[in-house]
Amino acid sequence: MEALFERQKRLLQLTPTEIVRPLMQTINWNRQLISIRGSRGVGKSTLMKQYVKLNYGLDSQEVLYCLLDNVYFTQHSILELAERFSMMGGKHLLLDEVHKYLGWSREIKEIYDNYPLLKVTISGSSLLNILNADADLSRRCRPYHMPGLSFREYLKFYHDLDFPSYTLSDIVDHPSEICAAVIEKIPPVKLFKEYLEVGYYPFFDGNKEDYKILLENSVNYILEQELPALRSVEIAYVRKIKALLRHCALSGPYEVDITKLSRALEISRNTVLTYLEYLSEAELLNLLYCDANSMKKMQKPDKIFLQNPNLLFIYSQLSKDNVGTLGETFAVNQLSRNHTVEYSKVKGDFLVDGKYLFEVGGEDKGFDQIADIPNSFVLADDREWAVGHKLPLWLIGLESDC
Repeated sequence: MEALFERQKRLLQLTPTEIVRPLMQTINWNRQLISIRGSRGVGKSTLMKQYVKLNYGLDSQEVLYCLLDNVYFTQHSILELAERFSMMGGKHLLLDEVHKYLGWSREIKEIYDNYPLLKVTISGSSLLNILNADADLSRRCRPYHMPGLSFREYLKFYHDLDFPSYTLSDIVDHPSEICAAVIEKIPPVKLFKEYLEVGYYPFFDGNKEDYKILLENSVNYILEQELPALRSVEIAYVRKIKALLRHCALSGPYEVDITKLSRALEISRNTVLTYLEYLSEAELLNLLYCDANSMKKMQKPDKIFLQNPNLLFIYSQLSKDNVGTLGETFAVNQLSRNHTVEYSKVKGDFLVDGKYLFEVGGEDKGFDQIADIPNSFVLADDREWAVGHKLPLWLIGLESDC
C-alpha cells in the first residue's frame, strides 16, 4: 500500500491547480459515496487529483487516490484496500476509472455498508450505470456529471479570461450589456471559432492536428473498449456502430428515417435504435425529440446531432455549405447542459424548457420565421453584437455550468 501513496504523491506533484472546473464547488465531497461520470477526456481524473491536492496536500495519508487499472489491483481487491486504508486512519478513498474493475459495484456497496465513516468517490465513463449495475447503488450514491468545457471555461483555461457565468434569462434579457463586457476584452468571434474546433475537451496544447488525433483515439476507445465492456456490444458489431456514427457526422443534423438508416447500414431497425441510444449515453451523439416527455422517445429521435462541435472536425472538413451544422451542434450541446431542449418541427429550430424558441443561422439569418412568437430569438454566427432578438451564437456559451 505504500506504493499507492508514493504514486499518489508523484501524480499530485504533476497536477496543476491554477484553474479548477466549477464542478469542484458543486460537488458535496462530504457525502459517504459520490460518483463523477463523463465522457473520456473531459477532465474527471484531473478534478479528483486537484481536490486531493487542494484539500489534503501531498503527504497526507488520510486520503488515497487510485487508478483502478493499476497493477496493484491484479492481486488485491478494492474491498481489501478499503479495509486496510480504514484501519490506518484513512478518511477519503478516491477510485478513478472504476468501470475498469470487474465487479466494482458489489464491492463498493460492501464498503459503503461496512465502513460508514469512510468517504468514497468513484469516477467512470458516461456509460457507467449506477442503477442497473450488479449491485444497485442508486439509493446510496450521489451522482454528478462532468461535461466538456463551455465557451466561458475555454476562455478561462486557454486565454486567462475570467468572465462571469449567466443564466439563460440573463442572456436573453440583457444581451447588449453582456456583449459589451466581452467585446471590451476580446474579439469573441475569432476565439469562438477556435473553441468550436478545439475547445471542448481540456487537452488542447496548441497543435490542432495533435488534438484531433487524440480526440479520434478517445472516440475509438469508447467504441472499441467501453461499449463492449459496459453495454455488452460484441466486438464484431463495433464496425457497424462506427459506420452509424460516421453517417450521422457526414449527414449533418437531419430528421431521422430509421428505415432508410437501417437499410444503409444493413442492420435491423431495433438495432439502429439501440445503437443510437448507446452513442447518446457515450456522449458522442445528441438525440432530440419533438416532445421530450412523450412515448415517442421510446421509439426514435426526431433529429440527430454529434454531441459537440469538435467531433465534426475529425470526420470532415467543414465548408460554407455546412457551417450551419456547426452552429446547431454547438447550440444543442450548450443548451442541453442545463435545460430541456426539444426539436421544433413547425417554427424555429429548438424549444428550450418549453419557453424559449431559438433559430440558429448565419449573420444574414432573418427573423421573419419566428417574429410573431413570444420569447423567440435568432442565434447568429459571425456576429459580435446583439440587436433586438438577434443574438450572437457565442453568447449562450457564457451560461452557468452549474
